[in-house]
Amino acid sequence: MKMSRTNWIHIVLAVILALVALFFIRLHNASGAQSSSAAAGHRLAEAWCRECHAIEAATIGTANPGPDFIKIANQISTTALSLKVFLQTSHGNMPNLILKADETDNLIDYILSLKRN
Repeated sequence: MKMSRTNWIHIVLAVILALVALFFIRLHNASGAQSSSAAAGHRLAEAWCRECHAIEAATIGTANPGPDFIKIANQISTTALSLKVFLQTSHGNMPNLILKADETDNLIDYILSLKRN
């Protein structure tokens, strides 16, 4: 079955519209709105990390032994890969957390959402 020129135009317009929609969603998330995975990561940080780390701007300056998440997020070396490696490595001064893959990804998304541009 041969597609007509009109069908091709509709397909191309649909693809362009989808790309524009994805661009605006990405732009919205980059402007400070947290994705659902970052929100899930925030909940994990509340449950597991708050005792030792300041996990949001409101808790910076409290007497926590670990570095605050905003400082971690804004280090030049902080990337999704570096956080993934760090979270999968045992550290003497941190509890040995065993996170599922989606929990690790969510926590990384949350930490990276704190990065200042």
